Amino acid sequence: MLRLTREVRFSVDRDWAGHIDFARPITNSWGGWPSAVGLVPYLRLRATVAGEPDPLTGYLCNIRELDELIRRFAIPHAAAELERCGWRLSAERLLQAVWRAVAERTPPPARLVRLELLTTPFVRYAIEREAPAMVELTQQFEFSAAHRLHCPQLSDEQNLTLFGKCNNPQGHGHNYLVDVTVVGEPDAKTGAVLPLPRFEQIVKQRVIDVFDHQHLNADAPQFRALNPTVENIAQVMHGLLEGAFAPARLRAVRVYETPKTWAEYREEGGT
Repeated sequence: MLRLTREVRFSVDRDWAGHIDFARPITNSWGGWPSAVGLVPYLRLRATVAGEPDPLTGYLCNIRELDELIRRFAIPHAAAELERCGWRLSAERLLQAVWRAVAERTPPPARLVRLELLTTPFVRYAIEREAPAMVELTQQFEFSAAHRLHCPQLSDEQNLTLFGKCNNPQGHGHNYLVDVTVVGEPDAKTGAVLPLPRFEQIVKQRVIDVFDHQHLNADAPQFRALNPTVENIAQVMHGLLEGAFAPARLRAVRVYETPKTWAEYREEGGT
């Protein structure tokens, strides 16, 4: 089974409800269409379809048709929901409305299996076909820390050979990025899986404040006997956050050590 993802970028205003002219030329799809006029929300939707590619064309889905689907249904829905709810509109409710509008309209034989809404560069929401009533919420955080990769069970020569410069006795630092993903059914009253301020406070108290500007080997009890690799950091953070987001539940913690290296620890059974 093959998956194909297409991102559509657009600005939207509640005053546009019922007034979006799809005959207008799309002059900059990279920057987003419709483009922002004044200060209005700028959103990105990622549609993931699955299936088998056509043996002749190699296409699973013509992305122009996917673009048209998203624009024709998602943008008017977003404008209408903003007109109806104003700033009280939750991203979760908007995503669910768009899902209902487009899920069964995907150009065959492809099937829409995931829809992701990015409201900022650091916050995103997603729905999966297997559980469309549930919404994933992911937010990115940052902290700085030093560490040394070293196994006391190995000789100095073995450690240097295995870890190279990362075995420097003085340690070295990283600006880590952390993606925390929770999942749950949006609250019937607020429309939110989890209030963002509460989400941020939990992660800050349990993870960021614990490790920020620390030497992980020397200052963090979690790594006194555990090598602070990015793999172990992700797993430790998952343990510190697990069970803290009820009624939502923790789905995954991804830690970026560098833009090229990251590790993710997911709940069992998570995709």
